[in-house]
Amino acid sequence: MDRISFYDQISKNKRNSLLLAMIVSAVLFFLLYVIGDLFAPAYSFLIFLISLIMVFLYSWSTYFYGDKIVLKSVHAKPVDPNDPKYVHLINVVEGLSIAAGIPTPKIYVMESKEINAFATGRDPKHASVCFTTGALENLNREEIEGVAAHEISHIKNYDIRFATVVAVMVGLAVIVSHVFLRSFRFGDRKRGSELLLIIGIILAIVAPVITRIVQAAISRQREFLADASAVQLTRYPDGLANALEKIKKINQGKMNVNEAVSHLFFIDPNKSPLDRLFATHPPIDERIRILRSI
Repeated sequence: MDRISFYDQISKNKRNSLLLAMIVSAVLFFLLYVIGDLFAPAYSFLIFLISLIMVFLYSWSTYFYGDKIVLKSVHAKPVDPNDPKYVHLINVVEGLSIAAGIPTPKIYVMESKEINAFATGRDPKHASVCFTTGALENLNREEIEGVAAHEISHIKNYDIRFATVVAVMVGLAVIVSHVFLRSFRFGDRKRGSELLLIIGIILAIVAPVITRIVQAAISRQREFLADASAVQLTRYPDGLANALEKIKKINQGKMNVNEAVSHLFFIDPNKSPLDRLFATHPPIDERIRILRSI
């Protein structure tokens, strides 16, 4: 098997993430152009402005309070620093945070027999990491370190902020598409614009699906990026790869976590029939293969 550098893997996944974000932006820009060209500018601008304000308010609340909502939704509890069973976890998170050059995030634990973890927070100064009890019970020191390094890498790489920006663009594309399809009963369309109108209708129908698929693809790229960044921190890819091997054997995909927050987890907590199309995580075997090749 050809060996690859984690530096190359990190650069590749950053480029892919940026390219996918540009695709979402291009779809949104063209949709807005079609609306502005076909309909009365005053009406289109007013609806767009209202939509933009709604998306902004939603994004603002998610950005500043999303971490608290996520932690509460999974019934996460802060670890007791005086409890001996959490000493190892605290030491691992603190050590990796120092290596990553970020403040130590708050540490939480949630009840679940499955092996999983997630990071949340708008930036390294306001971040938290959460581990399932199943992860603490089934993973050894090197494996815990690999998973923790993955989550800390999400924080260091500002993945939560990046995901929020993409989610805003996707949400705006959905709203604008809905406005476009409903706006035929209002205002006057330009004459001689039948081709552009047809293109606009097709784009308005498929844009929400396209942007959602691209959003999932971006999420998968950020997971690959976090894996590679974790290896950069620990210099031990087998720790993370072995943790994924255990997850294949133990996890059932039945954590009953809300789909709105499932993309934050180390591994998809729920199995769904739509996972192949809208999967927010890469296949475990592919992640293991890449880690074994580093």
